[in-house]
Amino acid sequence: MSEENTNGVAPAENTNGPAFTIEKIYVKDVSFESPNSPNIFNENVQPDLQLNLNQKVQRLSDTAFEVVLGVTLTCKAGDKTAYVAEVEQAGVFGLIGLDPQAIDVLLGTQCPNILFPYVRTMISDLIQAGGFPPFYLQPINFEGLYAETLRQRQAQGDGASLADSEPAGNA
Repeated sequence: MSEENTNGVAPAENTNGPAFTIEKIYVKDVSFESPNSPNIFNENVQPDLQLNLNQKVQRLSDTAFEVVLGVTLTCKAGDKTAYVAEVEQAGVFGLIGLDPQAIDVLLGTQCPNILFPYVRTMISDLIQAGGFPPFYLQPINFEGLYAETLRQRQAQGDGASLADSEPAGNA
């Protein structure tokens, strides 16, 4: 005979196996600047876009990690800055019962993949609210970036994992 809670749904099985959970997703920092408005709207030059992407990981407890995906998009029109949009999207992720290598892979690939759609939406909304044409941040291959990070760590003889990252301050 199975137990049911008050809404007629059987309680979830209590598993002691490995688990990956999303505990919280939130905006950590947002900034939009358009230092040359409104004159920049009259510029008739091809915009030059520069994208800077970074990721920070902080261990919060034995099983919880904060992952921050930061994106800075700078648009220049000639020698003038049209806008700078910066977003730090963060999440707290629970990683239970996983070996250090699996934790490192999840922190470097799955967590930023989960945060990315939030960053994309926020960047797009900021730019449009600033009076500029929509900008659609293209998909990012976090698996490829993680593989490159591993190659760099091995080349430098650095065996540190993302889970061992020191807490980082605000950019």
